[in-house]
Amino acid sequence: MQVVGVTTQQEVYVASKDRKFRINEILVLEDRGLDFPRGEVVETLSYNRLIPMGLDKSVVDTQVIQSLEQIGYDIGSDEVNLAKLRLFSEAPHPVRTGVPVRAPRFEEVRRLLVKADPEEGMVLGEIRGTEALGETLDEDLKGQVRLIEDGEWREQRGVPFLFDIKTMQQYPHIGVFGGSGSGKSFGLRVILEELMKLAIPTLVFDPHFEMSFGDKVPELADESPSFDNRWMAVQVGREVGIHFADLSTRELVSLVGASGGGLTDPMTNVIQSLHKRGDNYISFSDRLANVAQAIEEGEKGLKKRLHDEDLTPTEAERIKDLLELLPQYGSLPLASVKGVQWRLNRLEKAGLFTHDIRVIEQGLEQGRLVVVQGDSWVLQVFSTYVITAVYKKRREYRDARMNGEEGVFFPPFVIVTDEAHNFAPKGVDAPPKRVLKEIAQEGRKYGAFLMLATQRPTLLDETITAQLNTKFVFRTVRGTDIATLREETDLTQEEGRRLPYLRSGDTFISSAVFGRTLFVRIRASYTHSPHVANPFDELRAVKAERDDRVLKVVRDCLPVFDTDLVDVTTQINRECGLSWEVTRFKQELERWTAEGVIIKKESPFVTRYDAK
Repeated sequence: MQVVGVTTQQEVYVASKDRKFRINEILVLEDRGLDFPRGEVVETLSYNRLIPMGLDKSVVDTQVIQSLEQIGYDIGSDEVNLAKLRLFSEAPHPVRTGVPVRAPRFEEVRRLLVKADPEEGMVLGEIRGTEALGETLDEDLKGQVRLIEDGEWREQRGVPFLFDIKTMQQYPHIGVFGGSGSGKSFGLRVILEELMKLAIPTLVFDPHFEMSFGDKVPELADESPSFDNRWMAVQVGREVGIHFADLSTRELVSLVGASGGGLTDPMTNVIQSLHKRGDNYISFSDRLANVAQAIEEGEKGLKKRLHDEDLTPTEAERIKDLLELLPQYGSLPLASVKGVQWRLNRLEKAGLFTHDIRVIEQGLEQGRLVVVQGDSWVLQVFSTYVITAVYKKRREYRDARMNGEEGVFFPPFVIVTDEAHNFAPKGVDAPPKRVLKEIAQEGRKYGAFLMLATQRPTLLDETITAQLNTKFVFRTVRGTDIATLREETDLTQEEGRRLPYLRSGDTFISSAVFGRTLFVRIRASYTHSPHVANPFDELRAVKAERDDRVLKVVRDCLPVFDTDLVDVTTQINRECGLSWEVTRFKQELERWTAEGVIIKKESPFVTRYDAK
């Protein structure tokens, strides 16, 4: 292998007659004047006499071809393997043409590829193009990962990708991007497993109910770490919620606004006028309902009812209470009062005010991964409250330490969410967007970090996207998203063209820590999602199981005549928990007949279904 053609301080071409180049592999240029610079193969191609050259459409220019011919290549008959090499560090002057090129030993490139020890870093996968380094790999890096490729399990062959979680102090926040089926959720699961291994307090908002870590992958059961005491799942409205009495007026305004697409100024005024310190849900909602009724009936209507002869003392007392509300709150717009009332009732029906967040706080204090599950709109509302609460606790502790005070310790933590464009959309207000932007810009000073995953990076708030110093880019097909990712990373034009064709589980990792983009195969996860079953296999299995139950009842009744259908249908519904009608049962009998499960005999007078 040797350098050919015109060279620059950033890129060179390398040619070989007998060695094919691998994309993303690392090579060493034996140019002593530049202290043996190293580079990565970013494009590669082969020419032979059976294929037209097509120089005008190739990455190879005429000068490269002339250089090849001068050093002895027969372009007409030899197979010529060419690679474009991008140097890791810009050289002070161009590389000398003709210098030999060789594959490196691992010790020569370890500092470029490995930034952490396996015990302290997150072991996420294998760096593509490093297979040639496998034999010279240091012992502590061998056998760190197992991978699944084309449905087959394989052992690690190259250099493992280790992400140093400590570097987030300097380069905070992670973005995980990729389309449906790209491996984005799978990669997110692997990252969360590594956070659990390191006992990093993590708060995950899971709108898809898929972040469960109790089901182990059978092939890795023996080597999988136990996550039993390292994670917990809670559901909004069941185990966690918001303690209403702890809400300030400002927090209540934000919360109610989040439940229904924001508040008008009159609605905000309603809450500020009616909410009192220490209110619980019942006291505030009752006051709200009473004010609405008083305004709706008006002073004349209430006084008219007060003179009703059939009025009980209790009812009279209530009307007097409503009349007392009018001087203070009668000027509030009725539509605004009812708008607040509707939004508050929506939150209450979702179970948001039946619990508190102490369970979440305790989980984070114990270094656990806490998965918060719920419908998307509920999570948006709840996340606003809980993120603000835990960030406030962490910030108060750090501020106290800076002022020389003791403070109540609250641990640093990572906030993770899928469908992040719903939590912090570009150009649109969303409940948690304000606090997420604040953490994106200032969180690293206090030990609060973000990990945001989305299929649509174009729809994510630009301020937040710009603060994501490490980006995992899985297969992406939309041109607008690819353009956004190229703007936000150092992906080359060639890597951008490869994005729509990446295999599931392959990802480009653009990291400020490495100063360049790495191509990585994500390792096999130790656990799998509860939604891992193929829905078509599920359909077949459920159908077969139902048929078995029904046929067991039917066989006990055979032979079945037309005149028996009503009685047999009733028995099937009772014993199998179904709600079939006679027409449906007859359709199933015809299907089983066609499948050869039972036989059908017809006569001029009656149809009979019998055992085969």
